[in-house]
Amino acid sequence: MIRRGLIAAALLAATPAHGQSLREALAAAWATNPDFAAARARQEALAETPEQARAAARATAGVAVDGGYDRSGVGRSASGTITATLPIWTGGRVASAVRAAKGDVAAGAETLRDAEAAILERVVGAYADLLFTQQVVEVARVGIERLDAQVAEAQARFRLGQGTRTDVAQLEAQRASVVANLADAEGALASAAATYRALVGQEAGRLTAPAAAPAMLPTSLADARTAADANPLLIARRRAAEAAGARIDQARAERAPSLDLAGGHGRGVQLASGDLRGFDGAARAGLAFRVPLLTGGLVASRVRQAASAYRAEQATADAAARQAIRGADTAWASLTAAQGRLQASTAGLAAADLALKGVRAEYGFGLRSTIDILVADQSYRSAQLDVARARADVLTAQAALLRATGRMGPEAFD
Repeated sequence: MIRRGLIAAALLAATPAHGQSLREALAAAWATNPDFAAARARQEALAETPEQARAAARATAGVAVDGGYDRSGVGRSASGTITATLPIWTGGRVASAVRAAKGDVAAGAETLRDAEAAILERVVGAYADLLFTQQVVEVARVGIERLDAQVAEAQARFRLGQGTRTDVAQLEAQRASVVANLADAEGALASAAATYRALVGQEAGRLTAPAAAPAMLPTSLADARTAADANPLLIARRRAAEAAGARIDQARAERAPSLDLAGGHGRGVQLASGDLRGFDGAARAGLAFRVPLLTGGLVASRVRQAASAYRAEQATADAAARQAIRGADTAWASLTAAQGRLQASTAGLAAADLALKGVRAEYGFGLRSTIDILVADQSYRSAQLDVARARADVLTAQAALLRATGRMGPEAFD
């Protein structure tokens, strides 16, 4: 029900004029991204393998019809045969094949879950990049407006003899630099918007950073390590190991006898000298019992091969467990660092804002130079960008931690 609601929300999402929230972006991507459709279709194809394995234990029937012409005098003739076979005992071949196929499907489902999480993580990254570039453009535009006012004030002071032409030139040079920064920022914004549109399938509009951290986010390193046991890639390797174990039994079953119930019925007709004559019908029914006696070492080799593959899958699962812990540790460290940068950057922005206001006030009394204004203004804009970058980094780090702990889904940022 939650995912259906998210899909509905994506289809009815706000227009680009109002922008999209991160939750709406994830829901839209979940509903429309073609990479999701491709991954799900591949899993649906894999899900058919258990049914195909079960088919080996079910009855089969067929019809064969042939006809021809004999120049030696028989003339035209035809025959038809119906045959049917029902496996009674397969020596465990079918049961082990079904278990192996189910293991493959279970592993594929977890691989699909990680693929979905990877796409959603990319959506969060695209959202964070677009959010950052939008803020960079806004900071540059506001900075130009602020410098325009400062240039006008400096020109007025110059006309009154209270300033120099150098003061005006310094401010104009700073403004030109910010205009160049705005051009670069608008180019980066267009690129980020294109990436976002390719993933989400919609125009973004004006974005806003989420107000709160995801509720499913681990609250400590210990919690993250515990949650890493639910990493879909780790679970996929464990399911693959189970499938490999079933294939050992499947290989051993080739030594076992098998028993089938088989039957058939056939009849032929002949056209000679203008007369149609039928042959006597023939029917048969009975049990077919097969016991492998000598296989030339083939079965024994396949058993050893399956056992080796099983050990390899177990070792791979053990390695995946270590990688899951490593991924949780790395994601937690990245998130902690990003949160620390955001906290420090926020404090730095407050200080830079206070400093800029103070320098402007002191400049009005002739206690500060134009250079002081320029330095304070540059520091304030840098502090704004530091906060914007840190917020984007926190978003991407949260997404990475959610994916590492198997909690990344369309509802993760509710």
